[in-house]
Amino acid sequence: MKPRALVLQARGTNRDFDVMEALTLAGAEPAGAPLNDLHAGKVDWRAFQMLVIPGGFSYADALGAGKLLALDLTAYFTDEIAAFVESGKPVIGICNGFQALVKAGILPGAPVADAPGSEDAPLAPRPSPLAYTLTHNARGHFECRWVTLRPTSSRCIWTHGLTELIATPVAHGEGNFQATHLEAIDALQAADQVALTYVDARGAPARGAYPANPNGSAADIAGVCNLAGNVLGLMPHPENHIHPWQHPRWTRGAHGHSGLPLFRNGVRHAAAM
Repeated sequence: MKPRALVLQARGTNRDFDVMEALTLAGAEPAGAPLNDLHAGKVDWRAFQMLVIPGGFSYADALGAGKLLALDLTAYFTDEIAAFVESGKPVIGICNGFQALVKAGILPGAPVADAPGSEDAPLAPRPSPLAYTLTHNARGHFECRWVTLRPTSSRCIWTHGLTELIATPVAHGEGNFQATHLEAIDALQAADQVALTYVDARGAPARGAYPANPNGSAADIAGVCNLAGNVLGLMPHPENHIHPWQHPRWTRGAHGHSGLPLFRNGVRHAAAM
């Protein structure tokens, strides 16, 4: 049977159907669920093997991008989200979904002693999840452009085994991944939780240079996972490069570097559970 994917839909979500198409192509059976239906208890979370928080502008980014959606996740759905995460089921938050996961403290995740699957994690003390944030782009304006990503984590089930670069658009004003101190970034790198980084078109590290790194994120971080590796958050939109013709240079022969393998990995993991 195809794994079922629960796609959360808040007011302002606008990439839900894009990601549902990507999941369908990857072999899953996605279903969109408005938050009102979740609040009303009309959706059985246990019937799904994947959880997706798509991009958009949930609640019009009032009080900050993803802030009110993060409050929804923590105030109303704490048990359901925790069950997904702790069961090892694949969870992905894209752009606004990534912002919500970070602001809810779900990503990068619990400290080592409390994290599922952390027996192989570094023994050094780790920063609190609240040490991390997604803030305004370094250049102070909305970025809408194509970027190149390198999968970098073998811990993350979404990127494990991927070697090809991923070409994908970004569309955000608050995608600058930062931490309260440098050691917090070092801890993510040491734990293999940096899942995706920005690189230039040839695959060389962006080293913070614009526009390869479009928002100024520390260590060129484009996406991170939790210690168990089943939860991924990323700012770019791999769901918007799943067909060859979506690449802006496809009429000039550009091909490959699709975002679809990322979703195939997640679906494969869900199907094997």
